[in-house]
Amino acid sequence: MIAKIGRGSSLYGTLAYNYQKVEKESAQVLFTQKIIQSPDGSYSLEQLSRSFEMYLLANRKTEKPILHISLNPDPKDNVSDTDFENMAQDYMREMGYGNQPFAVFKHTDIDRTHIHIVSVCVDEDGRKISDKFEKRRSMAVCRALEKKYSLISAVEKQQETDSPTFKPVDYKAGDIKSQMASVLRYLPAYYQFQTFGAYNAVLSLFNITAEEVKGEYNGISKLGLVYSALNEKGEKASNPFKASLFGKSAGYLQLQSQCDQNRVKLKDSPVKESVKNRIESVLQTATNESEFRKKLMEERINIVVRRNAGGRIYGITFIDHKSRSVWNGSELAKNLSANVFNDWWNNGNKTDLALKNNPTAKETFREGSQINHSNSHPDSLGKENTSYSGQENNAVETFGSLLPQAQGEDFQETDFANQLKRKANRRKPKL
Repeated sequence: MIAKIGRGSSLYGTLAYNYQKVEKESAQVLFTQKIIQSPDGSYSLEQLSRSFEMYLLANRKTEKPILHISLNPDPKDNVSDTDFENMAQDYMREMGYGNQPFAVFKHTDIDRTHIHIVSVCVDEDGRKISDKFEKRRSMAVCRALEKKYSLISAVEKQQETDSPTFKPVDYKAGDIKSQMASVLRYLPAYYQFQTFGAYNAVLSLFNITAEEVKGEYNGISKLGLVYSALNEKGEKASNPFKASLFGKSAGYLQLQSQCDQNRVKLKDSPVKESVKNRIESVLQTATNESEFRKKLMEERINIVVRRNAGGRIYGITFIDHKSRSVWNGSELAKNLSANVFNDWWNNGNKTDLALKNNPTAKETFREGSQINHSNSHPDSLGKENTSYSGQENNAVETFGSLLPQAQGEDFQETDFANQLKRKANRRKPKL
């Protein structure tokens, strides 16, 4: 079991986050202590808020008196409501909050049922309850609760060496956001892509697409990204999700920085020559597109082909899972550009595609009108056309456990916590 402890200054915001889920029937008030209750046993947002008033009015100088704790058993643990209630009381008592007012919310909106506890960290006299060595004490309490309630140990699970096989997003399976988050929170750290188009090419293997959105806030232009799930044909199959739900690594600015860093890393890297040679070796023996794809898969290379409505190939991207690098065809060599493959697969003209000499860094080749060169520095991530053919939804799970598993995380909770941090940072005086 994992415990997450959050602190804030907005009681209403914290209660509203949980109560809105109660209204949507994806959560319930499971247990309360020292909380005002209606005669029929129900709780209103106003009653919950009033229950903490005396403590907050007595608060002397604690800037963040609101406690927002989540207790997260393993998804395989089958925890009853009674055990959840007792676990919450045990945890609060052991952490020094046993006499405080608190409300326990049971969340069922993701595949990992868990509880949230809302309370205050100041006592009736307004004094702050000690949080000395809080993380260390919290971990010790969690280990004790795991034994008491026969839960799977979070420590033992973390030490397991066998990683679960990761699968692309299945829009029919539900909980699309958590599926997408499992990819988006980790992919930038695993693959080296140099343009937004290359990033989207990798995403397409996981049945995800990203789009740039533009807006204005207080007269200042803002750029951002939204993500959607794809179906078997490469068409959007979900509502768009804003990038902030998936952490900084999935955001516009971070990805732009990542592209810049990757260009520098890959500019003179021997990986480029290795990938090029493996592709050209396959090219010499393949007789058609299908055979070319199959043999590349044996080399642990995926390709993503971009075609226009008429079927013309205007872009081709190679994704090498050995080096975890991503390349537009013309970045590797002139004979691997989109025009060459269009002439072969659409017109039946397969010329001698092997080149004796590699193109120099000064040479530039175009893939239709969509290429960004590896040594260029585009000022926008969204300049490449990223409409993919449905034929490019390959089974990336063929390559095993490419990414760590993050299923069952509550990314609304993460987004909510990030919002509180941003508000707190805005309130800090500038020195």
